Amino acid sequence: MQCPKCRGSMRTYERNGVHIEQCDNCRGIFLDYGELETLTRMETQFHSAPPP
Repeated sequence: MQCPKCRGSMRTYERNGVHIEQCDNCRGIFLDYGELETLTRMETQFHSAPPP
């Protein structure tokens, strides 16, 4: 996959079950539909206080 911004090569990695493409050149990130919301929800759950 090529970066839509600079046409650099993209690498894929996984975080919490979400596949993220990141440009090796400009460091831009490409997410598929709904992936940003999934990552945000998981980060919020991780940082929220544990139940009493």
